[in-house]
Amino acid sequence: MIKKTVNVSEYAQNIVEALPKGILLTTKDQKVNTMVIGWGQLGVNWALPIFTCFIREHRFTREQLDATGEFTLSIPLNGANPTITKICGAQSGRDIDKIEAAHLHLVDGEEVNVPAIVEYPLTLECKVVQKQAIDLGALDESLQKWYPQDVDSYVTGSNKDTHIAYSAEIVHAYIIES
Repeated sequence: MIKKTVNVSEYAQNIVEALPKGILLTTKDQKVNTMVIGWGQLGVNWALPIFTCFIREHRFTREQLDATGEFTLSIPLNGANPTITKICGAQSGRDIDKIEAAHLHLVDGEEVNVPAIVEYPLTLECKVVQKQAIDLGALDESLQKWYPQDVDSYVTGSNKDTHIAYSAEIVHAYIIES
């Protein structure tokens, strides 16, 4: 596999368009795990290229992120694969090996100890520089629907858990070519 280094800003539109359809955020601590995310922000903070992801409090991914502070983002260039989205977006990495279940192929990261996913070749390697829990009391009332207090924390999708915003420096970006 060849990794062609790219400028994130040249792929910003691809990233922003792919995000609501689902991109993969991968962590590695207890094991390699990936999850589908559909919320995020790409920009510049503290004079650094930053991606901010939002992870619910009780997700397995949160445990891994807190332990290592590193992740990769894998973005499809030709649309999301529905099978990958179903497996990686609806089940917990606590319960299954999503990499095996979705038949994903991994390549080692360059600047982080987290692999990239060949099937979604545009890769951002990220190191967390700041994290902050969403304050429901400060959230506009129209957005409270995302946090129904009568829905268990372990339910996929909207539940009573708030998100934690992880702002991470994008330390390397590339496209995996086979």
